[in-house]
Amino acid sequence: MTKTGYVALIGLPNTGKSSILNCLLGEKISIVTPKPQTTRKRILGILSEKDYQIIFLDTPGIVKPSYLLHEKMLEHIDKSIDDADVLVLIYDVSSEPRIKEAEENEVIQKIIREKKKPLILVLNKVDKVTQEKSLELIQHYNKLNLFEAVVPISALANFNLNSLLEKIKELLPEAPKLYPDDILSEETERFFVSEIIREKIFELFEDEVPYSTEVIITEFKERESGKDFISAEIIVERESQKPIIIGKEGSSIKKLGKQARKSIEEFLQREVYLELHVKVKEKWRSNEKILKRFGYTLK
Repeated sequence: MTKTGYVALIGLPNTGKSSILNCLLGEKISIVTPKPQTTRKRILGILSEKDYQIIFLDTPGIVKPSYLLHEKMLEHIDKSIDDADVLVLIYDVSSEPRIKEAEENEVIQKIIREKKKPLILVLNKVDKVTQEKSLELIQHYNKLNLFEAVVPISALANFNLNSLLEKIKELLPEAPKLYPDDILSEETERFFVSEIIREKIFELFEDEVPYSTEVIITEFKERESGKDFISAEIIVERESQKPIIIGKEGSSIKKLGKQARKSIEEFLQREVYLELHVKVKEKWRSNEKILKRFGYTLK
């Protein structure tokens, strides 16, 4: 009998949820940047082997809402927790205050307190601390008797991820597979292309600009002869942000387009022609109608 189930990856921003998912799948399907709050929607990634299928749900980092967008992100986290058979709570051990912040977080406290589902604690980035410190943290969290397992890993160093997988497999229910073995995600190519462009915005721009942007694919034409055609709109919140994205004589948007196109072609395994436009939608992060159109409101 095969084992199949949903596994939600949860935690504060920048604890390594997306990196862990990409490492476990052996493919990059979640964008990763050094900046927090890069992931905004839950992303489904499917790991299929002969005797099991794990459907991972990569979730946004848990934040105190400052915008309606943040509230919608929290809804995606809640939905993932509800759907999951196993919860994986991820702490970043390279920063003690971040662990404390996670422990004090109301959402995380509620998850631990109610503990309606098997809960694994992952101590990520153990390559950034001494072995003594790592062992001390493992012993501390094991003594609490709150978790089915406490697993130290390093996604960056690809350390101990098999142990995490084995523990997840143990906790999965016996059930038939829900997806064909060759499917890695149920997201569309359009979605991944928009996420790649957004990743490059986070990498290239500073301060509030990346957080104020959204990327919408307005046209995606596959061509039998010649390059595929992709047209994307970069949405910003204020008129003052538009020239920042465009840059002097279009220098910034050209750089963005070049880097995004290269990554899109690597992902799609074919050549594309990428066209970028910048549009202003005032205070879109707090506009219910716009957020719904951008796919942040759950159906």
